[in-house]
Amino acid sequence: MNLTELNRIATAMVAPGKGILAADESSGTIKKRFDAIGVESTEENRRDYREMLFRSKEAMSRYISGVILYDETIWQDAKDGTPLVKLIESSGAIPGIKVDEGTQALPMCPGELVTVGLDKLAERLKRYYERGARFAKWRAVIDIGSGIPSMTAISVNAHGLARYAALCQAAQIVPIVEPEVLMDGDHDIDRCYEVTNRVLNKTFQELRLQRVALEGMVLKPNMAVSGKKSAKQASVEEVAEKTIRLLKACVPAAVPGIAFLSGGQSDEEATAHLNAMHKLGPLPWGLTFSYGRALQAAPQKAWSGKAENVAAGQNAFSHRARMNGLASRGEWQSSLEQKAA
Repeated sequence: MNLTELNRIATAMVAPGKGILAADESSGTIKKRFDAIGVESTEENRRDYREMLFRSKEAMSRYISGVILYDETIWQDAKDGTPLVKLIESSGAIPGIKVDEGTQALPMCPGELVTVGLDKLAERLKRYYERGARFAKWRAVIDIGSGIPSMTAISVNAHGLARYAALCQAAQIVPIVEPEVLMDGDHDIDRCYEVTNRVLNKTFQELRLQRVALEGMVLKPNMAVSGKKSAKQASVEEVAEKTIRLLKACVPAAVPGIAFLSGGQSDEEATAHLNAMHKLGPLPWGLTFSYGRALQAAPQKAWSGKAENVAAGQNAFSHRARMNGLASRGEWQSSLEQKAA
């Protein structure tokens, strides 16, 4: 393992003013997104859509540090025969790959899930590295509800994340460690804080046990937010303050960077929260975004599967990428959204 090189890549992934595009939706998830805009989810349409994003010169070269791909996408070529990974590389961004294989019910823990995909992961990582992937992603899902999460679910998922991270580093691939505490419930921000605190502490305990070099990884956590169904929605300032307090308590300074998931927040909420956190600096690690839906909802709608809408889709993508790039420096303001609209 060349830790110097892993650290170089991890640091580049969270470079100031840039963030990660999560374009790793499973076939099922992208079908739902395409259904919403009236586009059939064929392999060709999925390829055309992602090619449109990767050819957005301004967004990719100025605001995107890396792209998380799905297994189908990493092997695809653009319409002109150029491998999609090469489009990403030529823009100056780093190609990455989602390697988990989704979730299954966790035995003896009703309503809780465990992420699977460790079998044969070492062999898959070798092939992904040869194709150009320099980082990977694995998502663990922790739900908040009546009597959950259990310590069992937290422990099993933290263990899986650490096993995955160790395998990645052995394959000279930077692991994005993503323990996501879902925001689907009716819990308040303090309950989210308390659960995320437990999850992050357990995750870092497992990472140390499995000898993962913290300098060669990136953390992709949720923010401390109120559940979607909570009657009491926390303000932007409270989300920022509590999230930073939580991260400072749980995340060692050796970690080069933290790239948040948007987790169901609206485009603008995700941007505003990230921006507000940068007002609380200085911070011990790079702090940026690794958004999927919050970067893609606008371009998907603008594109709507039509070749004549490619430029409109790219403009919408560039706008969202720029807004989040500014937020990752603490330079965003809501008036910039109105100007674009």
